[in-house]
Amino acid sequence: MIRVTSDVVLIHGAWHGAGHLVALCKELTARGHRVLALDLVGHGTRARFPASYLTRDVAALRTEPSPLADLSLDDVAADVVATLRRFAAPPVVAAHSMGGAVATRVAELAPELVAGLVYVTAFVPTSLGPAGAYLALPEAKTALGGGLYLGDPAAVGAVRIDPRSTDPAYQDELHAAYFTDLDRPGFLAMAASLTPDQPMSFLTTPTGATAERWGSVPRTYIRTLRDRALPVALQDVMIRHADELAPATAFTQATLDAGHAVFAGSPAEVADIIHDAT
Repeated sequence: MIRVTSDVVLIHGAWHGAGHLVALCKELTARGHRVLALDLVGHGTRARFPASYLTRDVAALRTEPSPLADLSLDDVAADVVATLRRFAAPPVVAAHSMGGAVATRVAELAPELVAGLVYVTAFVPTSLGPAGAYLALPEAKTALGGGLYLGDPAAVGAVRIDPRSTDPAYQDELHAAYFTDLDRPGFLAMAASLTPDQPMSFLTTPTGATAERWGSVPRTYIRTLRDRALPVALQDVMIRHADELAPATAFTQATLDAGHAVFAGSPAEVADIIHDAT
């Protein structure tokens, strides 16, 4: 019989959904946690698709406005906060990749609802403002994936990819950038359930993180040495900026020899770290 030790809420990254986190949910449950993996607004089972993506009109997909263009970071964060209010006691919130921007905003809005934050090779936008500002740093220049984006993000209102592309070169880049932890069949299964649009607001909106609110929450960072989407040098910049903002709750750090999809490639190791943070 599994004894429940604490609650954990999981927040996925760009283009993903709760279903991508099943392996991590399984490991956390085995360690005695009640786990809720969220579909953020506009993602997973709550996705909204450009019509051209469903009809496979690839030319139109480069220009069709995103149905998520008006979705703000605060809209998404408020939805998560509403979910957290339903817990009897504050859970630990663990976020992957771009989900870190959401988790940071959530903890700033309602720190009393978050027992701890675990950033799984995730964005921690603090002193530079929005997540996009960190992608402009020299430490981000080695990241792969630039050839995946379709159209002008400012014009369509989203960072758009085409997970259903049948172009082998496109699939190779998607695999190499985000899913090096998985073999080809595992990568294709993940890619099949990605959504094409990541709202621009996640990249362009400052989280407003302050030492008094966000910085009052204990936090852990899982660094990934072989990450080709969010290079470890960039992870370290964000860790340093966060610790300079809120030194009293400086990050507890853990390092895994893994790539960006560590939640799927090394779920047991990630679950151990989250467990230690509860």
